[in-house]
Amino acid sequence: MQASPMTTSSPRLTARDFDQDLLVLFDAYVHGDIDRRGFLAGARKFAKAGMTAAGLLAALSPDFAAGQQVKPDDSRLKIDRVSYPSTGGSGTMKGYLVRPADAGTRKLPTVLVIHENRGLNPHIEDIARRLALDGFMAFAPDALTPLGGYPGDEDSARAAFAKLDQAKTREDFLAAVTWLKTRPDTTGKIGVVGFCWGGGMVHQLTVRIPDLAAGVPFYGNTPDPAEAAKVKTPLLVQRAETDERINAAWPAYEAALQAANVPFTAYMYPGTQHGFNNDTTPRYDEPAAKLAWSRTVAFLKEKLGGPA
Repeated sequence: MQASPMTTSSPRLTARDFDQDLLVLFDAYVHGDIDRRGFLAGARKFAKAGMTAAGLLAALSPDFAAGQQVKPDDSRLKIDRVSYPSTGGSGTMKGYLVRPADAGTRKLPTVLVIHENRGLNPHIEDIARRLALDGFMAFAPDALTPLGGYPGDEDSARAAFAKLDQAKTREDFLAAVTWLKTRPDTTGKIGVVGFCWGGGMVHQLTVRIPDLAAGVPFYGNTPDPAEAAKVKTPLLVQRAETDERINAAWPAYEAALQAANVPFTAYMYPGTQHGFNNDTTPRYDEPAAKLAWSRTVAFLKEKLGGPA
């Protein structure tokens, strides 16, 4: 089964429609380096032709309906909102579990999906549904569970995310892997895919859980290079070309992975911005995202195998 292609009724804005310095400013806002007021103050110099600073922020912010590829009520899927224990972390965590509806009692290769720094929003739920249509059991936890879960808007989610105890949050995702391994409907082959903050968490999990079968970090922060020798998981590293914050740390970690003989492949997508795979914002780069995603699915199928 394959996900249906996204269609739109009118041309969408892309990163090329914005000044690069504005995109850098927006990236700083998204990652909490400046607040909304700081973004608006900095964006005023880019406002023109009737587009205010607030209008620029709205234009750059996610449009979940525009990016949806698989509907939440797709009859090809079985979707459950579930809880799992995280005794070393935040207690009881919640997440979004998706399986192909026709899987029956078969055991499925399983993918843990890790969101950006806004919790389990509609885009990440859509990513989980896409993976399920490719034959995986996909599970997307919500790191914001201890604070009430994803609040429904990105600004509130970003503010809540900054309040998380990051040490406990790491334990919550470790616990998610443990919980998935014990399920009777998994083959036991677990892969991890994450985006931005979630990409960094993929790297953290591969340091802590050597028997993960595959890791795919999209533009994620890397651990201390001294940790690379602990990694045994095959990696597919997806990076944007215009992403100074993430790319600055990659060469040292790449060298450490090579020195430790960790199996990995890394791609940089020319002309892309941080977040290029997120099809809900203008930073989305369709050709690069389609290529990166096809590589991701092929890699996961190779490393996780099929149903049992």
